[in-house]
Amino acid sequence: MSIAHFHRTTAEALLADGTTVVIRPLGPQDREAVLDLHANRMSDESRRLRFFGVSRNAPRLAADRLCGEPGERLLSLGAWAGEELIGEADCEIPEDRPQTGELALVVADRWQRRGAATLLLEHLIHAARGRGVRVFEADTLAGNRGVHKVFAGLGLPVHRRLDRGEIRVRVPLDESDEHYRAAVDERGRRADVASLGALLRPGSVAVVGVSRRAGSVGRTVLAKIRQGGFPGPVMAVNPRAGSIDGEPVYPSVGALPAVPDLAVLAVPAPAVAGVAEECGRAGVRALVVLASGLGSEDARRLVHACREHSMRLVGPNSLGIAQTDPAVRLDAEFGGAFPLPGTAGVAVQSGGVGIALLKRLAWLGIGVSSFVSLGDKYDVSGNDLLQWWEGDGRTDLALLHLESFGGPRAFARTARRVTRRLPVLTVDAGRSAAGRRGAASHTAAAATPTVVREALFRQAGITATRSIGELVDTAALLHAQPLPDPRGAVAVVSNAGGIGILAADALADAGLILPELSGELEELLPEGAAARNPVDTTAAVGPAKLARLLEKVEQSRAVDALLVCLVPTALATDAAHDPVRALLDGPARRRIPIAAVLPDQEVPVRHLTCADGNRLPVYSDTVAAARALAHARDRARWLAEPVSEDADAPGCDLRTARSLVAGFLAANPAGGWLDPVGTADLLESHGLPLTTSVWARDERTAVIAARAMCRLGHEGAVALKAYWPGQVHKSAAGAVRTGLRTESEVRSAYREFEESFGAELAGAVVQPMAAPGVELLAGVVQDRVFGPLVLLGIGGTATEVLDDRVARLAPLTERDLTTMVADLRGAPLLSGYPGAPGVDLPAVRSVLARLSRLAADVPELVEADLNPVIARPDGAVCVDARVRLEPRPSYDPYLRRLRRPAAAEEG
Repeated sequence: MSIAHFHRTTAEALLADGTTVVIRPLGPQDREAVLDLHANRMSDESRRLRFFGVSRNAPRLAADRLCGEPGERLLSLGAWAGEELIGEADCEIPEDRPQTGELALVVADRWQRRGAATLLLEHLIHAARGRGVRVFEADTLAGNRGVHKVFAGLGLPVHRRLDRGEIRVRVPLDESDEHYRAAVDERGRRADVASLGALLRPGSVAVVGVSRRAGSVGRTVLAKIRQGGFPGPVMAVNPRAGSIDGEPVYPSVGALPAVPDLAVLAVPAPAVAGVAEECGRAGVRALVVLASGLGSEDARRLVHACREHSMRLVGPNSLGIAQTDPAVRLDAEFGGAFPLPGTAGVAVQSGGVGIALLKRLAWLGIGVSSFVSLGDKYDVSGNDLLQWWEGDGRTDLALLHLESFGGPRAFARTARRVTRRLPVLTVDAGRSAAGRRGAASHTAAAATPTVVREALFRQAGITATRSIGELVDTAALLHAQPLPDPRGAVAVVSNAGGIGILAADALADAGLILPELSGELEELLPEGAAARNPVDTTAAVGPAKLARLLEKVEQSRAVDALLVCLVPTALATDAAHDPVRALLDGPARRRIPIAAVLPDQEVPVRHLTCADGNRLPVYSDTVAAARALAHARDRARWLAEPVSEDADAPGCDLRTARSLVAGFLAANPAGGWLDPVGTADLLESHGLPLTTSVWARDERTAVIAARAMCRLGHEGAVALKAYWPGQVHKSAAGAVRTGLRTESEVRSAYREFEESFGAELAGAVVQPMAAPGVELLAGVVQDRVFGPLVLLGIGGTATEVLDDRVARLAPLTERDLTTMVADLRGAPLLSGYPGAPGVDLPAVRSVLARLSRLAADVPELVEADLNPVIARPDGAVCVDARVRLEPRPSYDPYLRRLRRPAAAEEG
């Protein structure tokens, strides 16, 4: 990180109590604030601990040092709550020890023990790492328990040495320290949950914009809050209304008899920002904004007001929120009926989707713990809600409808943790393959929005469905039944052969397996029945026999789930003979999950309550039931996967890579494609196996290189690849010649390049012909929202046609390396099959791990396209590669900061 970039960085983040602060570098304009902090808002004891004495000149000297002109060897950050500087952290980098930062830290007395010091240190660690600092050192007094507690709680190793009453503290800044990352995440989770308390468990509520007109939005929300049984004060604001339904209406937020925790703004869009500023000045802690259509300036003012006054914001364009906790009973939305109380957390961006989803959940009898209509998502997001549900003590199922991801890397980390505790289901909305048309490399072309989102969901363990219907179908199963074994073997039992065959087809299409069952079932079946799987009982089966059959199938260890398909028959003359009785009179909760299909029922899915009091999901369609079972199998597989560490890539030379990138961008400020030599050097710095390559600027050098590589004309051959700046696809441009075995062939090929490409030709790359193997595509794309994405696919010139690729967000874990290979449709080509040996899978996984590390080490790398990588039983080698760099600041996905929506950005 350059010093110029450092002095432009600003971040907003949450303290431990949910207060929003701004963290930014200190400059000359901050001198009076820094002097005031040290001189007036610290006790004598605090100054003694900070300056090792009580010198009157110390505050002035500190202000002069911290607020001078920007220099290369001082990094200083301040934390601001509104206009108040509440603390600062700085490090000086000695000229003779450029990897060491001499640390100092101070927080105003009234702001201590609220997490300000730790938050400042996290941001200073990020900035210092960007400047090459690898260790913090600080001198402290032995009695300074506060600062020692801060160091101990960071999550980094702390080394102390006592010397004459002073303690020398040394903190190594290990970038890959998993313990530190986990500690940062946990601090962020606690702060986030604390900030949401006023929103989801408020003690008092105000509705601003209440109209006398019946049916208006504000009037409706006010009535629903009161009728819903909210136990705290409910206040109404409208400058022209004196009372509504006998209750007073106040002219402004400032005129309210008490400061509400939560304000619901039902005012027109042009008035939202002004009302938000008034709420902030009054001390309101959370807002729900119902209006839509805010202009950019109003959006900026709204977000600024919320951040300046530490208010969390839902919306704008929100339907509202609902909290069914009996201690809260808050119904602050205008969509429909108050949700049934229960244990499903629901968050949606679309109000219409929210109404439909709540209605379908009500049909099923699935209750809701809390409902949030996120709207345009200026602040509170799906990530916030996941963290709330993770610890609210009520939620055991999370349902999300998200059209966009403002902070996908934070969302992925949170979801990966939360999905270990409860199922997280989403509708994969906004899928499109058109976003990358015309991409400059195969890797970029492969990184469609769909691929990126699938990578996010796969790594985080999120169950991604394609529609609201599929979401509800899956929720019906996961909410009522245990998970199957990860294997996913299903038995189908039906009383009609046709519906059983349809179910078997649907299960197979969903990737489930139907094992053949033993002949022991035949004794329980009438004549003419089929017992193998699908099991056809025929219409003659009655409830008692069917119940015994289901028990027998359940006991079979060959089966992980059971699907029962029943159609009405003329033999079921009354309820006592109806085979559905076998389901109702038996247990719903079994060793394995059970689902039913009743094609004559009028609703797509419902729950039946069985004899044990538990519920059985019943579908009208075999495809819906099969998809739900497949999602349950996938969740079981996810939970069976061990928690994995980041992929290891030993021997990477970060210093060489950074030096190469810095040199290229100094010569090419706008960025661009590395030339073949630069590409080879960058890949070599991270141990990526690029085949032997020699750069030849003319025909003579090409011949000499070819002759040195192999015995031309005897047992060797080379490839010649033309190069010019801005080159896109070599093969498509006719810039590749392979199998050249004689000097004359090399000369002829080079001359053809000169004739075809003229003055544009910069030279050619000479490479030995690689032994045959499986051609793969491997690469990295930096997505501006999701960050670096690592891709693997079947490669070569047909990679776009085959469209067989998988992707994961970097950094990859060791588990990702295995699942990426296994998830390819062409995986048998790699693992081997009769007559064809498998390739060196550890070598393939090593390529992926090193690409992941390269993407993390070099944020300026926007595309790396290795195609093809030839995988063989004895290793893997890349025979062609392209790399594009652009100037980009270092981004730490673990750094705590609030997302600022694009609609609220300056300018």
